[in-house]
Amino acid sequence: MLRKVSGGLSLFGCLVLTSATANAQVDAKAVLGIRPAQADVEIDTPTEAEVPQCKLDAEKTDDGSAWVLFSPQGQVLRKFLDTNADNKVDQFRYFQHGLEVYRDYDTNGDDKVDESRWMNTAGSRWGVDQNADGKIDAWKRISAEEASREAVKALVAGDAKILSAVLLNPQDAQQLGLTSATAQQLLERVSDPAQKLAAARSAGKFITPQTRWMRFDSSMLMPNLIPRESGKAKTDLVVYENVMAIVDTNGSNGFIQLGEMIQVGSNWKLTQIPQPMDGDRLEVADAGLLLQQTADVAGAMTTGISPKIQELIEKLQKLDAGAPNAAQATPELASYNAQRAAILGELAAASDAPDDRSMWLRQQIEWIATCTQMGTYVNGEKELARFESALKSSPADKDLLSFVVFQRMLSEYNRALQAADATERQKIQEDWLKSLEGFAQQYPESSNAPDALLQLALTQEFNGNLAEAQKWYQTAATKHGNSQAGTRAKGALRRLSLKGQPLQLAGQQFGGQQQIDTRAYQGKVLAVIFWATWCKPCTEDLPQIQELHRVYQREGFEVLGVNLDAPGAPIQQYITQHKVAWPHIHEEGALESRPAVEFGIISLPTMFLIDRKGAVVSANSSVDELKKLVPDLLKAR
Repeated sequence: MLRKVSGGLSLFGCLVLTSATANAQVDAKAVLGIRPAQADVEIDTPTEAEVPQCKLDAEKTDDGSAWVLFSPQGQVLRKFLDTNADNKVDQFRYFQHGLEVYRDYDTNGDDKVDESRWMNTAGSRWGVDQNADGKIDAWKRISAEEASREAVKALVAGDAKILSAVLLNPQDAQQLGLTSATAQQLLERVSDPAQKLAAARSAGKFITPQTRWMRFDSSMLMPNLIPRESGKAKTDLVVYENVMAIVDTNGSNGFIQLGEMIQVGSNWKLTQIPQPMDGDRLEVADAGLLLQQTADVAGAMTTGISPKIQELIEKLQKLDAGAPNAAQATPELASYNAQRAAILGELAAASDAPDDRSMWLRQQIEWIATCTQMGTYVNGEKELARFESALKSSPADKDLLSFVVFQRMLSEYNRALQAADATERQKIQEDWLKSLEGFAQQYPESSNAPDALLQLALTQEFNGNLAEAQKWYQTAATKHGNSQAGTRAKGALRRLSLKGQPLQLAGQQFGGQQQIDTRAYQGKVLAVIFWATWCKPCTEDLPQIQELHRVYQREGFEVLGVNLDAPGAPIQQYITQHKVAWPHIHEEGALESRPAVEFGIISLPTMFLIDRKGAVVSANSSVDELKKLVPDLLKAR
């Protein structure tokens, strides 16, 4: 029999496998009437015409019994379990493409779903709904990507309860062992979430009920670890800085600023209220507190902490505890930024050890450069130029000199680009290329040299200057091969030299357990497409590629996708919605995943075309080129 309960429908008295009467009380339609407690779950559901063809079996499990519902094609659709032999379902499992993607639990036997868990292609989060009202109150596990998705969901719905579940709370601060000053400032930023969320929604003109999360983005390629010796907490902290969520509203992309995120056990938490970024105007982000050097740094200092250093650190802590937020006026931010830079300078001057002095100077220089680019530091470029002049005129750490030069270059470039109109941008780009080239030649061993070389190569390739691009890729790969920039440069060189060569590409199939290897397509004409759900040109090209595949598949034309989405992206939803018929390689890391780095992918879509012998015909095909070349390649034997 079926009974309505909070969170959906539950089965009672139906799992006694020896009871013919009980078995007769449950059929495929009844089982399909039970829905996940959470609304944002994508699962396979047969059409009304297919329901009578579905098969419902009862089976024994190690710790109880279950109903298992199969589609007409034999794939598992639902599996509802009684794990404690009390003749009531306590686990509701839901499947997509034969994989379990979601599970509801009744953990206390009150006939209400109180825990929900996503898995496999649906993500990794595990939530607790303590009052069984269909909303997650707390998370047992949630990734940074999924936490950003929940933040967007809360912003769209205007639901402070959803948001609060992914905001830092006092218990989190205690678990991390945050210092009182750090905890106080972070908790102040997330206080009164309902009021602040309402203000954020009113500011986000592009936020509508149709807005959906697309992907997680950060200025950092990976999270950073802040050691406990930094004085921020009694434990090591794992942090993402400058996080944004990219969203889609009726085909138009938008950005939600999430700021700094911190890992608490198996969860990731936000340390500020999400803020929409409307139009071309970027709101000033709240300064990331955790990656700032503001606390006791006894472990970092090579000669111990003098009374003067301790006094200055406490002065810095006090200043940071009263830091203005993004909603305050620019003069207040500028004043705070200038005071902070001055204290960092005082710490450098008071440090006896060269390493300590260099550390504080780097922090001061980077702070000035960052605030200058955000428009919240008065005469920042002049100050950077003054640092540069002083370091050139006296024996100094050469890497520190190159560091300030690079920061000054970045600040000047960004300022010029922001102030320029369309007619001036080309000249600014040309000047930027000359600056990068000069920097790479003058400071070849600098820690910033790999990034400068990669920027040079990328810009030249985008401009169509492939010989120049290869020259700079080669320099980065040769001189800085162990750096992230050098590794990507090696991949770009591999991609640019693919024509006429056999393609060696293999990876994990999306939604499956097996590996896909392009060598298995020998004898076929193959298009390999690097794509992502957020890539608008990928979606625009898709109908023509699908038509090409439909017309020529019987003659031997195949397509293989390489998806470069971040975890939590609606990949399967996109594939289903657009009826994409070919398989896909997908590995974690998005644009930094192994397949993307191995070929130095710099833009999407990127399409490789391979002939029947497995040789690359083009490593940068357009749709028009595919339409022209595929028929000719199919004729060749």
